Amino acid sequence: MSSRVHYYGRLTGSSDRLLVPPDHVIPGPEEIYVYSPLGTAFKVEGSVDGSGKNPSIVTIFAIWNTMMGTSILSIPWGIKQAGFTFGILIIVSMGLLTLYCCYRVLKSRAAIPFIDTSDWEFPDVCRYYFGAFGQWSSLVFSMVSLIGAMVVYWVLMSNFLFNTGKFIYNFANNVSVADLEFGTNGSERVICPFPNTGHLNCTGDGFSATDNGTGTLFDKWWHKTNTIPFYLIILLLPLLNFRSASFFARFTFLGTISVVYLIVLVTLKAARLGFHLEFHWFESTQFFVAEFRLLFPQLTGVLTLAFFIHNCVITLLKNNKVQENNVRDLSVAYLLVGLTYLYVGILIFASFPSPPLTKDCIEPNFLDNFPSSDIMVFVARACLLFQMTTVYPLLGYLVRVQLMGQFFGNHYPSFFHVFTLNLFIVAAGVVMAKFFPNIGSIIRYSGATCGLAYVFVFPSVIHMISLRRAGELRWPSALFHSLLIVLGIANLVAQFLM
Repeated sequence: MSSRVHYYGRLTGSSDRLLVPPDHVIPGPEEIYVYSPLGTAFKVEGSVDGSGKNPSIVTIFAIWNTMMGTSILSIPWGIKQAGFTFGILIIVSMGLLTLYCCYRVLKSRAAIPFIDTSDWEFPDVCRYYFGAFGQWSSLVFSMVSLIGAMVVYWVLMSNFLFNTGKFIYNFANNVSVADLEFGTNGSERVICPFPNTGHLNCTGDGFSATDNGTGTLFDKWWHKTNTIPFYLIILLLPLLNFRSASFFARFTFLGTISVVYLIVLVTLKAARLGFHLEFHWFESTQFFVAEFRLLFPQLTGVLTLAFFIHNCVITLLKNNKVQENNVRDLSVAYLLVGLTYLYVGILIFASFPSPPLTKDCIEPNFLDNFPSSDIMVFVARACLLFQMTTVYPLLGYLVRVQLMGQFFGNHYPSFFHVFTLNLFIVAAGVVMAKFFPNIGSIIRYSGATCGLAYVFVFPSVIHMISLRRAGELRWPSALFHSLLIVLGIANLVAQFLM
């Protein structure tokens, strides 16, 4: 089984599949299931000859569902960092680039002569071309994406649990916090959580902790960064130690529901708030950001993860009924993903009420721009919290399978080994949730890191090697694919310069 899950280092999804690996990689004792975005379960017969059972529409939406991860919450922030016009252009460009690299992954097995590669995954292709280096580098970058996803989940679950508890407490005690939050007035309130910090939390990587309450005993013990990340340990650490993840795999359809609800929420909020746009091409003003900003690499880092499906696309398309339609279906799926990101990003950015608030107040998690008393946002947070609670053990299971299988040849060598690994993973999440709860930056760092290998370098290098061995490599192709590698390296380096 380790060869089946070996490649799933995907960060994304939440469910939102927001960082979720495709459901069919979570094997049960006898069956493997994949879920369509409509919540229907399809049994995979386990064919290795490419004769899948799913029609194109199921395959397309399975890919869409898999890519819809936690990064969708950071798209409006990314557009703000790049500028409205530049941000839209970058989303389109990154979608096309990552689609082409994904196409190269899909075709990588066909270029290997004299070997039956029908049951190979992309890490197997990397191992064929790069030997032990390909095997271990695949593992490293897989761990970066998976553990990065789990850290993002911990930060988000801390956020959602805090706001959910705060909503319930305020509602039960008839507490109004409207006067304590800087934001707009009226029934559709939008807030700026950090109005007096120069928007450090919005424009950079810094996090400015502010008092999240009125100094009551409840606020002392129900604090977003000081207590909530530790409370989650009681719930999630035991779940990580389960031998099998098949129970949690039954709930992954909730990811689709969460994404659909977010789209409905964004649509209603935009309709009620209206659009607030002014175009200032290179200079920001008091309430509006420039259309072209030098912080745009932060958006490219987020998008590298948002469009990341390269290490599981082969398996998803193996189950396609008509294999000749794989490229078309992959392209349509990418189109739907890009349109979803554009829809959410544009509506949130455009409807953000400026003035009186500045666009720089858009948070890395756009739900933070709505008060905890907002009922629709409360429902979104509660649903995402439950969904992420079921996805988190799946990600931990994949980390365990890959690491323990690689080092010990056993996915559960002992309780001590598994518990020690899970302690390390949980500690990483707690530390980040307490000291650096900026999901936009966590996503862009992990996305640019794992994307360097799986999106830009490995597909391009493998394609050039296969062409060279066949005597078909020409300088335009070599130049173009070398440029892709340079872009991947620049994308990663730029994350540390912003």
